[in-house]
Amino acid sequence: MISDKNILITGGAGSVGRILVRRLLKRDPNVIRIFDQSEPGLAALKTELQDDRCRFLAGDVRDKDRLKRAVDGIDLVIHTAAMKHVDVCEYNPFEAVKTNVMGLQNLIDVSIDADVDQLVFTSSDKAVHPANTMGTTKLLGEKLVTAANKYSGGHDIRLASVRFGNVVNSSQSVIPLFQEQIEKGGPITLTDPKMTRFFLTYDDVAELVIDAMEHTQGGEVFVHKMDAVRIEDLAEAMIDVFAPVNGYDSEEIEITLTGRRVGETFDEEIMTEREVPRTVENESLYAIHPEQSGENGYLTHDGIEGFEPVNDVVRSSGTAEKLSREEIINLLRTEFEEGIAR
Repeated sequence: MISDKNILITGGAGSVGRILVRRLLKRDPNVIRIFDQSEPGLAALKTELQDDRCRFLAGDVRDKDRLKRAVDGIDLVIHTAAMKHVDVCEYNPFEAVKTNVMGLQNLIDVSIDADVDQLVFTSSDKAVHPANTMGTTKLLGEKLVTAANKYSGGHDIRLASVRFGNVVNSSQSVIPLFQEQIEKGGPITLTDPKMTRFFLTYDDVAELVIDAMEHTQGGEVFVHKMDAVRIEDLAEAMIDVFAPVNGYDSEEIEITLTGRRVGETFDEEIMTEREVPRTVENESLYAIHPEQSGENGYLTHDGIEGFEPVNDVVRSSGTAEKLSREEIINLLRTEFEEGIAR
């Protein structure tokens, strides 16, 4: 799937993009073009990787002409570039639309014209019953990706989305914030003790993207089966792990409540009730068939080999079984000690 392929990763200097680059390099691609608007991010990643299979392209997904050059000769596109911070998107909603919606549409158009084989869009569980601008743009992004499988015409391209929650120690998760607060002696700021979230490791994200490319028939949304945590348990576990490392007793680090932020939800969901009847699964993934492949739809979908109809789906992090405090501690230690989370 990856060997000898030419790959483009948008947002490749971001936390998710970086880990995908590293994981894909292990699968012997011909070249990986790393596209990002952050010059410092590209320069830092180039220094870290020192790999002549990588190309570092500065550009913005809002610039369609730049994207045309970026996709020329590319086989596989992985789209991670986005505005992802809920509060920033709430304050700048049309900027989020320009990047997350119009930028994605630019990429879809140029990928079709360049005869790219596959495009995978990284969505978010916030696209499920979206309560904020960021989630709304991600939901619309999924719709654009699914529809593109039809209007691509004679171009043989398959486009799919992947939906995931918080990634351990990514720039969009609370973990780096909590870690920084612990390093300063606290307090940890918690918006509400009832908050729950789904979490994945970086390996989970890489597996999800690669599996989506291997299994997609076109238009599905793939979801990794994720662990759920209470954010209060996460905060307490992080104190246990990082307070001693920074010269503090765990009892010295306090937790203070700040109140829920604008657009913030108490729990996260991985799919809607409407999506469940057209969802299939294997051991590690759910695949939501496009609604447009139904009896009155416009996509042909014959199913996915190795996937079976779901028996039961726990859709919400609020009702999902939660990791214990000890399990969270073990997860944090594994990720940080192995140097996976950066």
